Amino acid sequence: MTEDNNEARYSRILVKLSGEALMGSTDYGIDPAVIKRIAGELQEIVGLGVQLAVVIGGGNIFRGAGLAPAGMDRVAADHMGMLATVMNALAMQDALESLGLYARVMSAIRINEVCEDYIRRRAIRHLEKGRVVICAAGTG
Repeated sequence: MTEDNNEARYSRILVKLSGEALMGSTDYGIDPAVIKRIAGELQEIVGLGVQLAVVIGGGNIFRGAGLAPAGMDRVAADHMGMLATVMNALAMQDALESLGLYARVMSAIRINEVCEDYIRRRAIRHLEKGRVVICAAGTG
């Protein structure tokens, strides 16, 4: 927001969330109270009229970077990490929708049974319609 009024400075933003932020005080996974709080903060941003996209990590579920040096194939480890981001994105979509927002998970890898393929023009259209776009599974 600007200093002298309650208007947003930007009309469209991208928020990057660490998967570890969803853990709260737990050792792994998602703390329901934390994801609900974060969803509420994102709701405040949308309430300002800002088009919102979210990129979410998967480190609270799986960290592939540490397994590659231990002998796991790096590509397999990266794919597992990408799937963890989809899981977090679906959880965030659920939390946002429980607050009455519309949200779409868009994936850089095809996983059509649970989310949409990331197509730039479709993502922009979702944003223009007031939906939160949650990007998962890497940058494509």
